Amino acid sequence: MAAHRKPRQRSLSGTARTAATLALAGVATATGFDGTGHAEPRLTPGQVKAEVDHLYREAETATEKYDGAKEEAEAAQKRISGFQDQAARRQQRLSSARDALGSIAAAQYRDGGVDPAWQLALSSNPDRYLDDAAFAERAGHRQAAAVSRVRDQLREIERLRGAARIELTSLRARQAELNRQKRTVTGKLDEARRLLARLTPRQRVEVTGAADGTDRRVSRSAAGPREPMRAGSSPATTARAAAAIAYAYGKLGSPYVWGATGPNAFDCSGLVQAAYRSAGVALPRTTYAQIDAGRRVSRSALQPGDLVFFYSGISHVGIYVGDGQMIHAPNPSAPVRLAPVDQMPFAGATRVA
Repeated sequence: MAAHRKPRQRSLSGTARTAATLALAGVATATGFDGTGHAEPRLTPGQVKAEVDHLYREAETATEKYDGAKEEAEAAQKRISGFQDQAARRQQRLSSARDALGSIAAAQYRDGGVDPAWQLALSSNPDRYLDDAAFAERAGHRQAAAVSRVRDQLREIERLRGAARIELTSLRARQAELNRQKRTVTGKLDEARRLLARLTPRQRVEVTGAADGTDRRVSRSAAGPREPMRAGSSPATTARAAAAIAYAYGKLGSPYVWGATGPNAFDCSGLVQAAYRSAGVALPRTTYAQIDAGRRVSRSALQPGDLVFFYSGISHVGIYVGDGQMIHAPNPSAPVRLAPVDQMPFAGATRVA
C-alpha cells in the first residue's frame, strides 16, 4: 500500500514574487498599513508652479471665450431691444391705420352699405355727378390705401417679431456658452488655489512672485504719478499710445479679476481695452479680436503702445512700454505689473494707435 505523501508546494518564480510584493504593497498603501493612507504625493514648488501656470493658461483661454460670449450676448440683447422698439412704433402706426379703416367702414354703414358710385348715379343733382364721382373714386383709393397700410404694418410687425425670436435663440445659446466657460474658469482657478494652498507662504511667493495678492516688485504706491513713459524707456510714438501707457502705469498693482474691465480690477484684455478707451480708441473685448484691431508689426519693430500677444492660442495680451517691457494683468495670483516681453511665448503684435 502506497504511503500518503504531502504534496510539494511549488516556489514562486522571481516575477511572481515581485508581482505579489507590489500587490501587497498596494494593498498596504490603500488600507493605510504604511501609515500614509490616501495622502497625495507632495509636489515640489517647481512642479506646483508648472501646474499652476498651466491651469492659469487654461483659465485665461476660457476667460477670453467667456468675454467673447458675453460681448455677443450683450449685442444680441441690444438687437432684441431694437426690434422691440421698432415693433412698438409699428404697432402705433397699425393702430392709426386701423382707426382710419374703421372710420371708412362706419361711414359706409351709415350710408346703408351702398357703393358710392351707385349713390351718385341715383343722385337728385346730376349736374354734380362728375365732380362727385371723382370724389368717390378718390375715397375708394383712400380706402384701398388704408387697407394696404394695415397689411404692410402687420407684415412688418411679424417680420420684426421673427427677427427678435431668432436673436432670442442666439442670446440663449450665448448665455449657455457663458455658463459653460464660467464653470471652466472657476474650476481651473479653484484647482490652482488648492495647489498653492499646499505651499508655505514663502514658497507661494517664489511660485507666484506675490504675497497675498500684492506685487512686491511694483505696487500702486510705487508707481508714482501717471507719466507717459519712465526714465530709460523709449518715447511713445503717438499721443494716444502715450495716454494708454499712462493709464496702464496708473493701474499697476490693481488686482486681476477674470472678466473685469476696470476701473479697479482687470483681466488681460480688459486692461488693454480700458487703457485705450481712456485714450479715445475703441478696441474689441477679446484677445482674439484685439490682435486684428490694428496693423500687425514684427517683434523687432515694436514701439511703445503696441499690443503684444502670447501663446499659440492668442490667449494673453499686454501693452508694450519699451526696453523689452510690457504692462499686463497676469493672473489671479499677481496684480497688474511690469514684466519682460520674453517672459511668455510671443505670438504677435499689433499697432492700434
